[in-house]
Amino acid sequence: MTGAIFLGRSGAAPQELSLKYANRHGLIAGATGTGKTVSLQVLAEGFSASGVAVFMADVKGDLSGISLPGGGAKPFEERAKLIGLDPYDHRGFPTIYWDLFGEQGHSIRATVSEMGPLLLARLLELNDTQAGVLAAGFKFADDQGLLLLDLKDLRALLAFVADNARELIGTYGNISKASVGAIQRQLLVLEGQGAEGFFGEPALQLADFMRTDAEGFGTINLLAADRLVNHPRLYATFLLWLLSELFEELPEAGDLDRPKLVFFFDEAHLLFEEAPKPLLEKIEQVVRLIRSKGVGVYFITQNPLDIPDEVLGQLGNRIQHALRAFTPRDQRAVKAAAETFRPNPKLDVQRAITELGVGEALVSTLGAGGVPTMVERTLIRPPAARVGPATPEERRAAVRASPCAGRYDKSVDRQSAHEQLARRAGSKAVPETTGPWSGPEQGKSEWRQPTASSRRDSVGTAMAKSVVRSLGSAIGRELVRGILGSLRRGRR
Repeated sequence: MTGAIFLGRSGAAPQELSLKYANRHGLIAGATGTGKTVSLQVLAEGFSASGVAVFMADVKGDLSGISLPGGGAKPFEERAKLIGLDPYDHRGFPTIYWDLFGEQGHSIRATVSEMGPLLLARLLELNDTQAGVLAAGFKFADDQGLLLLDLKDLRALLAFVADNARELIGTYGNISKASVGAIQRQLLVLEGQGAEGFFGEPALQLADFMRTDAEGFGTINLLAADRLVNHPRLYATFLLWLLSELFEELPEAGDLDRPKLVFFFDEAHLLFEEAPKPLLEKIEQVVRLIRSKGVGVYFITQNPLDIPDEVLGQLGNRIQHALRAFTPRDQRAVKAAAETFRPNPKLDVQRAITELGVGEALVSTLGAGGVPTMVERTLIRPPAARVGPATPEERRAAVRASPCAGRYDKSVDRQSAHEQLARRAGSKAVPETTGPWSGPEQGKSEWRQPTASSRRDSVGTAMAKSVVRSLGSAIGRELVRGILGSLRRGRR
């Protein structure tokens, strides 16, 4: 292992990414077909070889070959000779395959409480009034110690607060049945996208993302996203939730010689499209603060203008592939990309961006003292692993041999809000409906005002206190309760 990742060569000079500054985040940008995917794979391989765990989404289905040795691609062999990569080794990298739908890898699940009201409101495309009703329901569940694990728990909770709106108004504000009905209808839409299987248990343990193999290589966690990206709001919300979970669970790490984990966010524009201002502010906070937890975040997108300036300014390591300047917006993007680099008097950056060939990029990384290096036109090194997809048989064999095999494959349905509220209603079960349920004592179900004891004993409060202790800072305490609405209720 070395202290840098070899990215390629600019003339006689090697271009490297210093692992010490890899948690200062980065950007890979460029038009379709210019080599972004290869640059992403080269970075992922470099981090893995340096003992750093990686998470990345496979949006087009062409990254799954990273677990298998490359070789046989004549253009890559020729490029290796041009940059003096001798020997040009071929090897696969330790890879764990994941899939929200449980089809092409291990299932990833989260509880409803972990997702939180703010992210759920974005996922369900709720207006401000509906989002307020959802937040009130979450607060009631927290005060009452109700576990919100899956969507049937959320449906039961919404039905309960709608039926008892008159009694709850003094504590939780007005809860309109019309708003509850709108939320329930959006839940149906979400289920139609196949998201129902994502909510529940066993919930993902982030320690499974931080593995190294027997050789000391970091594990590459590859999320099958070729189907998921067809539901862009679900895709962006899931990755944002995962990023917030990393922030909450990982302790402060200070300055490390290499990151603990590097998180690649492909199709990054989906994260920021139509995002409300409060959510954008939280994203900026996470990106700015998560590096102190030893996590680097790298955004991959076609156009640098897709990234808000507040976030773009925090991305110190940059690989810029070719952009086309056909339209006024394209021309603004070229100019904006050129202006973000440290100038090189020997290079007309704005012109070079439009002239780069496939496999070429403008590269600027953080050097000594965290100062950006001058931008250089660079021929990116070829990957060591296969460029292209693994076959279904190869993927299935890797899943069977995975250290996570059997851990997440079957869902667990334990006692939670659905059953707790059914007991309070004096009924054996809550009917499986999407609208408000009607027990034998509709509108008269037992509920209790939150007391000091119930608040102290609620699962959400206990977990929040635990996370606060682990974060150990004022900003941590603020973010645990506020960041992305991800209060840690309901996890065992």
